[in-house]
Amino acid sequence: MYGKRGFSAGCLTGESRRFVTPTDCGVRSLGLQSNPRSLRWRIFPAPTEANRRLPVIVIRPEQPADVPAVRAVNQAAFGQPAEAAIVDSLRSSCGEAVSLVALEDDAVVGHIMFSPVTIDGADLPMRGMGLAPMAVAPEHQRRGIGSQLVAAGIDVLSERKCPFIVVLGHPDYYPRFGFVPASRHGLRCSWDGVPDEAFLVRILDERSLRSVSGTVRYSEVFDDAL
Repeated sequence: MYGKRGFSAGCLTGESRRFVTPTDCGVRSLGLQSNPRSLRWRIFPAPTEANRRLPVIVIRPEQPADVPAVRAVNQAAFGQPAEAAIVDSLRSSCGEAVSLVALEDDAVVGHIMFSPVTIDGADLPMRGMGLAPMAVAPEHQRRGIGSQLVAAGIDVLSERKCPFIVVLGHPDYYPRFGFVPASRHGLRCSWDGVPDEAFLVRILDERSLRSVSGTVRYSEVFDDAL
């Protein structure tokens, strides 16, 4: 993850304890049930020879029964308890957080969380969402599960009219989802020492961010944990 002294062995959004570029798998269809209480995305691998026999991965909102498994996946993926503690704190303190899980045969194999961020310096405080942390169980990495979690999260936040998403992550991985260096939009991370190319933004509503610039601040939960 990113610490106050720089990058440590892990990353808030890596699929393992270092920056990685997960192998992406094609998505053939993305179905969304109309009942928001049973929101589920069934993501099917594209029918290529390489992934023809891969099990179906289901992505849905986290449920209370998922909490122990989500904690275990984050601890295993990052090799430390910090990210799991961040998830637990955000879950209990932030009603606006979006938490999704990836299931294989009803077992949690991946997790992603988005929580509110604020742009300081704007004429009116501008709120968006920050992607962190994201984790995939080590034995399930490099199968495109992380990519499916990111794509599903973007869909959810787009539906909720979120104006932007920021992420501190690998500059070779996130551009495929439409992320660009946040500095292009006059945005900077509140944490010292973050490389420009690693702090990225996905604009979902161009109009709302016109002439907006400033410092992006995450929840105090992150400051307390880092």
